[in-house]
Amino acid sequence: MTTNIRPLLVELLTEELPPKALQKLGQAFAEGVRATLERHGLLAAGCAVTAYSTPRRLAVHLSAVLAQAPDQPYAEKLMPVKIGLTDDGKATPALQKKLAAKGLENIDLATLERESDGKQDYLVARGTAPGAQLAAGLQEGVDAAINGLPIPKVMRYQLADGVTSVKFVRPAHGLVALFGADVVPVSALGLAAGRDTLGHRFMSAGPVSFTDADSYAATLAEKGHVVASFEGRRDEIQRQLLDHAGRLNATLGDDPEVAALLDEVTALVEHPTVYVGQFEEQFLQVPQECLILTMRLNQKYFPLFDPTSGRLTHRFLIVSNMHTDNPVNIVEGNQRVVRPRLADAQFFFETDRKTPLAARVEQLGSIVYHNKLGTQLERVERVRAIARGVAEQLGGDVSAADRAAMLAKADLGSNMVGEFPELQGVMGAYYAAGDGEPDSVVQALRTQYRNRYDAPVTADTLTAAILFIAERVETMVGIWAIGLAPTGERDPFGLRRAALGLISAFEQLAAGGWLKISEAGPLSLDGLLDLAAGTFPAGKIPADTLPEVRAFIYERYRNQLINEFDRNAVEAVIALTPPLHQVAERVRAAAAFAQLPEAASLAAANKRIGNLLKKAEGEIGAVNDAALAEPAEKALAAAVSALRPKAEAQLAAGDFAGSLSTLAQVREAVDAFFADVMVMAEDPAVRANRLALLSQLHGLMNQVADISRLAQ
Repeated sequence: MTTNIRPLLVELLTEELPPKALQKLGQAFAEGVRATLERHGLLAAGCAVTAYSTPRRLAVHLSAVLAQAPDQPYAEKLMPVKIGLTDDGKATPALQKKLAAKGLENIDLATLERESDGKQDYLVARGTAPGAQLAAGLQEGVDAAINGLPIPKVMRYQLADGVTSVKFVRPAHGLVALFGADVVPVSALGLAAGRDTLGHRFMSAGPVSFTDADSYAATLAEKGHVVASFEGRRDEIQRQLLDHAGRLNATLGDDPEVAALLDEVTALVEHPTVYVGQFEEQFLQVPQECLILTMRLNQKYFPLFDPTSGRLTHRFLIVSNMHTDNPVNIVEGNQRVVRPRLADAQFFFETDRKTPLAARVEQLGSIVYHNKLGTQLERVERVRAIARGVAEQLGGDVSAADRAAMLAKADLGSNMVGEFPELQGVMGAYYAAGDGEPDSVVQALRTQYRNRYDAPVTADTLTAAILFIAERVETMVGIWAIGLAPTGERDPFGLRRAALGLISAFEQLAAGGWLKISEAGPLSLDGLLDLAAGTFPAGKIPADTLPEVRAFIYERYRNQLINEFDRNAVEAVIALTPPLHQVAERVRAAAAFAQLPEAASLAAANKRIGNLLKKAEGEIGAVNDAALAEPAEKALAAAVSALRPKAEAQLAAGDFAGSLSTLAQVREAVDAFFADVMVMAEDPAVRANRLALLSQLHGLMNQVADISRLAQ
């Protein structure tokens, strides 16, 4: 080889790979090769790594790879001298075996060094080992990359000899390994490496041969009509989609499903070309969610929307794996495929509308929710009871809340939801509107499955918020009670999501003025959990369920808040488990307090006070002002008495930051107290009085947050 540093290209050609896993497979394949070569010292400084993945191939290009790694010094601690050498200095059988195992059987015994560990002398072999060769390192790297792919399920298939079988995610048909212009003699899955691959299934004229590693992407695009880069294909698809949408005066929509679909179609094509299709405008009479779902989910089309109204249009975009100057057959074929699906959606919708939504409630008695929790109808009755209770506490429309809860799951028996389960709630809202149900009920049905309640609750949306809360608390209490709490990565009933949704609802109730930050509020988490538990049969809810659910909700809130606020401030507030709707405001106040110059000293003092109070024997009584003798303790008592009214008034008004700021003024008195006063005095009465003073101070300091946790 004329140079020791060259680019390296490895490609594994396969049958169609799982599209939803393709990007991760490509990245994992590249990382597996890179990590192994780096471990063997075969990557030159500044080596750039580029991962490629298409439906039929995984590849990696490394810009600077060594033909042989630099020689590496080694030091091998072998065994004690008395075991390794005979009395006349010859190698014992044990040492000979050890040297052979280390590949050092030809070493000169005279070169072995002796080192002591303080107890005995050991034989140590030192020297320089030749660096790894690329062929050996790459073979290990390819094997590691293949074995390390995140494949949930592999398939076994026979090789061409009809005898040997291998296991991989899909049958592999080719392997390319080029170091510069030279083929590296490696193998994998019964394939020997070469320089040839296959291009596009239909557009490529035949096998594609690479002259060198750097020509991979360009040659594959030019001769094979394949865009090897996942990101490159995605960018090209997006460019074409936006170009077509712009020329049609339409948009792709702004929901997250567009990006997810873009990733999926990128993994389905090697040479993307976008075409425009359309369907009969009569189908637009069907709820657009049905049409959008069938086009995206079943056909992988991109529906187009009117830029002004946001309504679905009768045109859609097709991402094809073929480019042709006359795409009539492609377009008509796709239109012919989608038309029956839209017709089915139209039929389901029109058929469903013949039965009032309320008439479907009875059918829920034959649909099992969970074999330990009964049917959906039984569940609906529980949610209704909770919704009524919450509505009463918040001063909402009890009748509307009850009606919304009664109809919430009625669409489960509809034809449309049977075909498209993703449309639960959405279809119920359409059917309820068609039946003339109140707007508040329709809105509640439409929003019940959202992950978060993301807008302040108004009088118009209160019923929706009530159903949102009732559904989630019933789920959490019921599922937890039957022993299906989340464990590790498993959360099949979405209790983590339900907890965060419940938290968001409390936040938005407060934002809308239904729960004032300055008050405990008419609706509390404890009261809500008790209300939910009371809707289940007697004895159904174990005694530890509600405390565990409560702790779980606060823990989820904690995990959410530490992504936004200082961890110590969050811990300080969550430790008190204040009303849910006050948590965020208290955390902001604690975070602001932590920035004050007095904070560190007060937090440390608070922690010290807490430890002293834990050690106190017997009940701590009230402070006897007449028994205060030391100037420092008198000053602290005076400071507490002076600051308490203002701090407590600020707390009652919801001014948590102001309350903490007021308490910061006690710092000098606290510092002087601990500097001049012996708390644990020998006189029991003096000791008890000082502990009472500290207890009073401790309670005052920790009303907003446990500020001792700010010292962690």
